[in-house]
Amino acid sequence: MNIRIKFQKYGVMKFIGHLDMMRYFQKAIRRAGIDIAYSEGYSPHQIMSFAAPLGVGVTSDGEYFDIQVKSSLSSQEAIQALNEAMVEGVSVLEYRKLPDTAKTAMSLVAAADYLIYPKKQYQISFHVSELQEKVHEFYECQPEICITKQTKKRIIEMNLKPLIYDMKVLNMKDARTLHELHVRNHELLRACAKEQNTEVPALFLKVCTGSSDNVKPELILEAFCQFHNLPYENMAVQIHRLEVYAKTDEIPVKGEKDRTKYQSYLDRQRKIYRQKHQEFPRFLPLAELGTNI
Repeated sequence: MNIRIKFQKYGVMKFIGHLDMMRYFQKAIRRAGIDIAYSEGYSPHQIMSFAAPLGVGVTSDGEYFDIQVKSSLSSQEAIQALNEAMVEGVSVLEYRKLPDTAKTAMSLVAAADYLIYPKKQYQISFHVSELQEKVHEFYECQPEICITKQTKKRIIEMNLKPLIYDMKVLNMKDARTLHELHVRNHELLRACAKEQNTEVPALFLKVCTGSSDNVKPELILEAFCQFHNLPYENMAVQIHRLEVYAKTDEIPVKGEKDRTKYQSYLDRQRKIYRQKHQEFPRFLPLAELGTNI
């Protein structure tokens, strides 16, 4: 049985790297009594794969990994058991069953939402309206956003514009904005509510994410600061991942029967959106591809 687990990472746990997080969950799953499946051979290991590694120092409300289990508790019971085995800074949010022929979350990742906001100890230098104007000049007025990127092997030139799906400025003092973005991180809520009578500008990004084209928000921030001749202080802002998505048109299963079934589901959903005169979403959260047990 394939299971997709969604969790959040916050507080001091943001300084724990990806490999250590993998080892942490391997132990936490054993403590929680999850009947996870193991690979065969001389060195068996838990069958587990993470969707998109999170950078050190980045918090998140939308992290995913897939596991295989021999048997399973209900979603509610599994979430409770896992959270009882968690340390402060990691919380399991969803536990959903996937089809037997489901593709891994890692192979489906296509986009991610990020929220970038100033840390409490740093002074805010822009009002919301000023930052909106600068984002307009950088993102909407430029036909291309060309940068030079250093890879492990060489220096390459790339155009960021087609890889940034959305870029806008928010006022984080507006609690409704946080609710609409489904922000669960209580540390973030406290940081945004620190000054009741002061604007707290934040940058929202939806960017291309995946194995082929992957854009880190730090890269966009650096390009933004260079465009406006501003100092780039990476320690002055907190980057928070909100959600990870798969493409709506990407069939998330392998078998022909399941692919046909999913395509019929998409056709029904498109019809519903057309009847409501709404645009069909280009991306779906990875959790939407599973069901609660």
